Amino acid sequence: MNSLIDLNNKNVLVVGFGKTGKVMTRFLLDRGAVVTVNDSKTNTELSADIAPFKKDKATFVLGGHPSEIFLCQDFIVLSPGVPPNLSPLRQAHERGIPLVSEIELASWFIRTPVIGITGTNGKTTTTSLLSEILRYAGFSVFTGGNIGNPLINFAQSKIKADFLVVELSSFQLEAIETFCSHIAILLNITEDHLDRYPGFAAYCEAKYRIFLNQTKENFAVVNYDDGACRAIIPSLSARVLPFSQKKVLTEGMYSNGKFLYFRSRDDYIHAYRLAKVKLFGVHNQQNMLAALGASEVCGCSPEKIQEALENFRGLHHRIEFVQEINGVSFYNDSKATNIDALLKSLQSFPKNIILIAGGREKGGDYSVLKEEIKKKVKFLIAIGETQEKFCNLFGSVTTASCAATLEEAVQTAFQGAAPGDIVLLSPACASFDMFANYEERGQKFIDAVRRLAHNKNDHYKDDNYGYARCIKE
Repeated sequence: MNSLIDLNNKNVLVVGFGKTGKVMTRFLLDRGAVVTVNDSKTNTELSADIAPFKKDKATFVLGGHPSEIFLCQDFIVLSPGVPPNLSPLRQAHERGIPLVSEIELASWFIRTPVIGITGTNGKTTTTSLLSEILRYAGFSVFTGGNIGNPLINFAQSKIKADFLVVELSSFQLEAIETFCSHIAILLNITEDHLDRYPGFAAYCEAKYRIFLNQTKENFAVVNYDDGACRAIIPSLSARVLPFSQKKVLTEGMYSNGKFLYFRSRDDYIHAYRLAKVKLFGVHNQQNMLAALGASEVCGCSPEKIQEALENFRGLHHRIEFVQEINGVSFYNDSKATNIDALLKSLQSFPKNIILIAGGREKGGDYSVLKEEIKKKVKFLIAIGETQEKFCNLFGSVTTASCAATLEEAVQTAFQGAAPGDIVLLSPACASFDMFANYEERGQKFIDAVRRLAHNKNDHYKDDNYGYARCIKE
């Protein structure tokens, strides 16, 4: 496939014209490729976006996926959200036309070491944390991939970096051929995207592809506590660095709840204090173990790793503290778009949770949440397309009700809360039934909490004697 690095006059089809599709199209045009762009959206929907590319001779076939344009290409590049089981893609594959992902295309033009990070949950936090550690240690870093900055941007630019820290989704890994991570990190694998994959095994196989082209010169950082991750270890060619929260390892990374440890095969141990670390949640200890393992491999000093761990504040929409009102704490975990993410979120709090959950299903067995909900959740407020399902499923283990909007759910949660309670948005579902994405859902939650606090404060006004008196509505 590397013979295609000379793109001049190559016939290339770009499928999907979102953010990544636009960058790929520009990249290919600048290298002389004959580019056709295909998207299910219509010309009317995309007219403003396509005009600059048409000037540079890109051809657009929109509103459907006609087979004939797929069967006359030198290769086809897929945007991350494009399902690989499209009929014309299958036909092209059967004819021997290569199907590649954006990260595969970018990798043909990159020589900088890649640290690839995948897993069902924790990818973005680990990618951001590792990038921060490397920068604290004095390295120049490009952070990209599924985190929102396509890897092709690095190939397109003249940016210099010591390391590329790249978040990789299963969708991106499906269509790689030669792409290789010098350090490949597999955080966890739990049920997710079963609306796309025929079953859990197929989803696992997509994740395992992060190790596809590694050799003994590379490193594989793998969650030893996760059975689906541990299962791939015997077949790996790279040097394996496992991490665990349950087991003291003879080589790798582990935790006792107060310290994180890195142990080398030479049996030297570096210990990292958790006392001043701001990342909240048991699952984030896994993310930190993986990040510090990769940073040790990259040559970061223990002092800089410790400093970065203590200064990293976490990411928006990931068990994010929003505000306290009358002793009730509100947390935004809108990024919890699958079952295991909600489970980990619940495990991060002791009890007295008022949970707001629900949305668009992605497949999986929600009943695994029952025991933790029974122990921790005093009141469940269900929203979105799954609201009736959630009320029926969990109404036997906790008080449950439905809300038509997120705003209503926040108000209902506060009305039923007592000082010391935690109101937690952690949906376990996709957001697309009510919102554009999980970011919008999280921001709407934050806005609703702030309105709640503002409206409450508006009921009171200091009088001339310095006392707060109630103002009737």
